[in-house]
Amino acid sequence: MFETISIECDARGVATLWLDRAEKHNALSAQMIAELTQAAGQLAADEAVRVVVLAAKGKTFCAGGDLGWMREQFEADSETRSSEAAKLAHMLQALNTLPKPMIGRVHGNAFGGGLGMASVCDVAIGADHILLGFTETRLGLIPATIGPYVCARMGEDKARRVFMSGRRFGADEGVTLNLLARAVPEVELDTAIEAEVAPYLECAPGAVARAKALLRHLGPRIDDSVIAHTVEELAACWRGEEAPEGIGAFFGKSKPSWTS
Repeated sequence: MFETISIECDARGVATLWLDRAEKHNALSAQMIAELTQAAGQLAADEAVRVVVLAAKGKTFCAGGDLGWMREQFEADSETRSSEAAKLAHMLQALNTLPKPMIGRVHGNAFGGGLGMASVCDVAIGADHILLGFTETRLGLIPATIGPYVCARMGEDKARRVFMSGRRFGADEGVTLNLLARAVPEVELDTAIEAEVAPYLECAPGAVARAKALLRHLGPRIDDSVIAHTVEELAACWRGEEAPEGIGAFFGKSKPSWTS
C-alpha cells in the first residue's frame, strides 16, 4: 500500500510507523507527506492500535523537507504552492492530534521538518550521538509549517536560541531545549522506547485519547487560522528570491551570496 513509509503492529497493539525512504535520508517528499496523512487516519481509526512509535529506517531519522519537491514550487503558480504547503501542514496536524500516544524514536540526525516530526510526538527519545538543527534559514527558508508544534514543545524562549540561526546541536542540548525527553546510547534506545510504551498498555485507551485531546485544548492554540498562516509563510518563501538561490546553491554544491 505504501512506498515511502511502512507500518508494523505487534500483538499488544503497539504500531511502529516507519519513515522508509532511507536513500533520501527520509526527506519529506510529496508522496511521503500524502502517505503519512493516510497513515495517521488509518492508525486513528484502528481500535486495535494502543500506542504508535514513530521511527525511521536507515542512517537518518529525517533530513527535513525534500529539496527537490521544494524546488518544484518555484515554478508553480500561487494556488499550487499554497496547496502543497497545506498538505505538509495538515499532515503534521493529523499526527499531532492522533488519538493515540505517539513516541518518537529518533535514532539518527533530524533537521528542519525532522524536528517537526519529533515535536508532534507526545515524547521523543533520541540516541545520544545525533545532531539536530533548524537548518531552513541556511537555504533561504523558514521553519514555517513545523513552527506551531516546535514552539508548543520548546516554548518561545528556548526556540529563539536555535529557530533562526540554522545552528546544529547535539542530543544533550536537544534535551535541554525540550525537543527530546531523553538522550541515551543507541544500544539502549529500544529499551528506553519500551519504557515509554509499556505504561499506556495499562491505561484505558479511550481515557488516554480524551486526556490527549484535553491537553491540546489547554495548550498553545494550533487551529485552522494558525495553520493557514504557516502555509502562507512557507509559500511566501517559495516565491521569494532567497530560497531559489539557497536551494540552487545546495544542488550546485556552491555557496549562496549570504555566506561569509
